[in-house]
Amino acid sequence: MLSFCVLRILFVLVSTADVEIKGDLPEDKPLIFVSNHQGMYDIIGITWFLRHYHPKFVSKIELGKGIPSISYNLNHGGSVLIDRKDPKQALPALKRLAEYIEATNRSAVIFPEGTRSRNGEPGTFASSGLKMLCKYAPNAWVVPVTINNSWKVFRYGSFPFGIGNHLKFTIHPPFEIKSCDYNTLFEKTEKAIVGEIIRSR
Repeated sequence: MLSFCVLRILFVLVSTADVEIKGDLPEDKPLIFVSNHQGMYDIIGITWFLRHYHPKFVSKIELGKGIPSISYNLNHGGSVLIDRKDPKQALPALKRLAEYIEATNRSAVIFPEGTRSRNGEPGTFASSGLKMLCKYAPNAWVVPVTINNSWKVFRYGSFPFGIGNHLKFTIHPPFEIKSCDYNTLFEKTEKAIVGEIIRSR
């Protein structure tokens, strides 16, 4: 409900957000949502639109403090916070999350770019985090997600907010981890995500 309320704040900015689900998502399997990253509204939109799948996030440790509502939920909602400067800390955290979704048939969300885009252009996708999740949740399905225009809400920084934007969350057809080798799966996932990103203008 918190995510719903925060999402509706967009109305004040004369902005909207919606979701398009292009393929059937398994109901009885763990899911790994892999998405490009454009801003704080990515987390809010995914939390609300994909609430049926109980999404837990792989997030950088800096977001765990100082951000009203978001920091609280990341710390207490089952997500994992990783220190990008300390790979030794990140690996067991990712393993723990993967084992959790494998046991509960819930979902994890990972942003392989590692940080948000300031202009909507996709950054370099790192494969190690997703690979760790796939290794310890072997029955999961990978679901590519493309997010468009959320960067425009904070295009000028914290203030003023951008107005008149349409945020779009596209949920692509899922890939079963067991259906192919990891490198092929990663390439297919990245291609699906990047292929529908609207270039900045």
